[in-house]
Amino acid sequence: MRPISRYLVPAVTFLTPFLVAAQTGIDRSKIAPYSDGIINLINTVIVPLLFAIAFLYFVWGVFKYFFWGAENETERETGRQVILWSIIGFAVIVSVWGLTQIIIDTFNIPTGGSAPAYPTL
Repeated sequence: MRPISRYLVPAVTFLTPFLVAAQTGIDRSKIAPYSDGIINLINTVIVPLLFAIAFLYFVWGVFKYFFWGAENETERETGRQVILWSIIGFAVIVSVWGLTQIIIDTFNIPTGGSAPAYPTL
């Protein structure tokens, strides 16, 4: 059993500034560059990369299901599972993308548009 202090000390160290900020309010001008940069990184780099990986995984599953597994039922089942998990991956990615927009709207973070840009390469 691990000692609780291994997790408690970093958590308290991380959360103490937020407790202090709760008394005086958070100065948005000091954290805006960081939050804007993180959200911009998520919308312009991470989301398109995850979409590309999920799409390639989906294509791999379709190829495995229709071409390699045409006569072998176990290969077809494997391809079916790959397709299913890639579709679940798409749903998770779109959900995270939507949560990013909710964060932008909740904290009134100024961005170039009203919604995250569509992924491009």
